[in-house]
Amino acid sequence: MDVQIEPSWKAVMQKEFSRSYFQQITAHLKSEKATKAIIYPPGPLIFNAFEKTPFDRLKLVILGQDPYHGPGQAHGLSFSVPDGVKPPPSLVNIFKELKNDIGMAIPTTGNLTPWAEQGVLLLNAVLTVRVNEPASHAKIGWMDFTNAVIQKISNEKKGIVFLLWGKFAHEKQIFIDATKHTILKAAHPSPFSADKGFFGCKHFSKANQILMQQGIEPINWKL
Repeated sequence: MDVQIEPSWKAVMQKEFSRSYFQQITAHLKSEKATKAIIYPPGPLIFNAFEKTPFDRLKLVILGQDPYHGPGQAHGLSFSVPDGVKPPPSLVNIFKELKNDIGMAIPTTGNLTPWAEQGVLLLNAVLTVRVNEPASHAKIGWMDFTNAVIQKISNEKKGIVFLLWGKFAHEKQIFIDATKHTILKAAHPSPFSADKGFFGCKHFSKANQILMQQGIEPINWKL
């Protein structure tokens, strides 16, 4: 099957596209489409995180769980929303931490594309969702694919910084070689847990410090 994904990612992930779980994903999405179900993000944006952050430019990974399930919110980048869409609560808390950490003014946009273009892979563990049904595609095979993505990054790269927020993201560290990469863990930025260790984690300044120690250009977090 020919998957429309950014060329450098297509090269490193090629074997996954022929695996049975990936055929299962494709079949499921086709059957949903046949029933006129509304799926987010729109088809061309499902692999947007890979499009915006080619494998050879990757510096940092921020792992989300599930795309936003409201109209117009999801555009294939974890925690991000398109210009003109009100930032959801978790993103508001991310911006609060950025302000406390590095003094960044709260942005007027929730579009994190500029981060992705600098090498921040904004990866959701599940890449699609049915409208108004969170986690509706959590068991169709996407986890196998994104686990393989994390494993591939771990195996083929070195010095990547992984920001793992919340229990779900923490569980993914089994796919990361901590002797080659840096894992920074904190609570999830959701309003239910942000005050349990997300606020004050200073992950944004810490990540840049780690990059600079390796002689890598830091991320400009301003939007």
